[in-house]
Amino acid sequence: MKAGNMLIAQSGGPSMVINQSLAGAVLAAHKLKAVGKIYGALHGIQGILDENFIDLRQESVATLEAVAATPSSALGSVRRKPTPADCQAIFKVLRKLDIRYFFYIGGNDSAETAHIINQEARAEGYAISCFHIPKTIDNDLRESDHTPGYGSAAKFVASAIKGDDLDNRALGGVKIDVIMGRNAGFLTAAAALARTDADDAPHLIYLPERTFSMEQFVADVKAVMKKHGRAVIAVSEGIADADGTPILAKYTNEVDSHGNTQLSGTGALGDLLANELKSKLNIKRVRADTFGYLQRSFPGVISESDAAEARQVGVAAVKAAVVDNMSSGSIAIKRNKGEPYAVTYEPVPLHKVAKETRHMPAAYINKAGNYVTKAFIEYARPLVGPLPPCERFAQLKKH
Repeated sequence: MKAGNMLIAQSGGPSMVINQSLAGAVLAAHKLKAVGKIYGALHGIQGILDENFIDLRQESVATLEAVAATPSSALGSVRRKPTPADCQAIFKVLRKLDIRYFFYIGGNDSAETAHIINQEARAEGYAISCFHIPKTIDNDLRESDHTPGYGSAAKFVASAIKGDDLDNRALGGVKIDVIMGRNAGFLTAAAALARTDADDAPHLIYLPERTFSMEQFVADVKAVMKKHGRAVIAVSEGIADADGTPILAKYTNEVDSHGNTQLSGTGALGDLLANELKSKLNIKRVRADTFGYLQRSFPGVISESDAAEARQVGVAAVKAAVVDNMSSGSIAIKRNKGEPYAVTYEPVPLHKVAKETRHMPAAYINKAGNYVTKAFIEYARPLVGPLPPCERFAQLKKH
């Protein structure tokens, strides 16, 4: 167990439980004599480069617990992939502050950043433990059964779809909900948890793992309208054609900071699909909403298991780095076999989590590519927990 200071930071899109991981790591470090000062970098690696820190040892346990229960990134976040020059500059700051324990909370890009910094330290012969603490609402990190942040975002999606179903029952027509997920459909698939009765929404689900055909989409909606007289549809923002080109890319030139087609923060895909249905099916009432950033930091719908697991990955990272004296790694959540639902937390090599992501397994998507299977429902339900109950008149259920 090496003595020295600790630095922790957050990166990428915020989540409802990312601060649980922060508090879990900080409070675990409080108990260990090997850890001296505990620095929190503001806005990820940008804060390290700017030497913009707060002293997390000055914060009371009560404040840390209150922050833990608050959505979004308490330290601020950043979307910046470090250059080789950045890594050298970051390493100089770590050495200057005698940082022996570095923790970076985020997705696969954050794991890669921790990996690069670890390699720089090894090359310089500097004794430091670099650990990635997992977070992403996309649920696309490798090595883990699921990722902290997903369960709560999925609960938001399922609750919102449940609300849209009530609205749609009252007024009819078609409602399209565009949900986050560029390459992985886990979050959009969570809409299926809203269904209790056979005619409940969502009636159709479209994921980026399956080729999207506008012609088939129109045919699917037509069939649902014939059967139910209405339709609520969950669509991933990343749906793409047979060539892998996002459907939205054909209609916009806007790109994000990484040069990819801008998917979040725009209602263009929903409008496109709504207009297609209006023109092809002559449906008068067609509406579309893009959930966008609402899915990430919405108070009041946090999954209990998600919050508890987010806390524990922070604790596990500190244990692995400080107590077990591991030089680097990421914490993976592994699901135990059988019932009841339970998980374990295991350190895994950084390079296995960095860069690459995973997709929805084929077994979770129906053959038609427009809904999920029972296997997905069984996978996702314990991560989300119970949803608000909704009831209808018994007589109306017969119609």
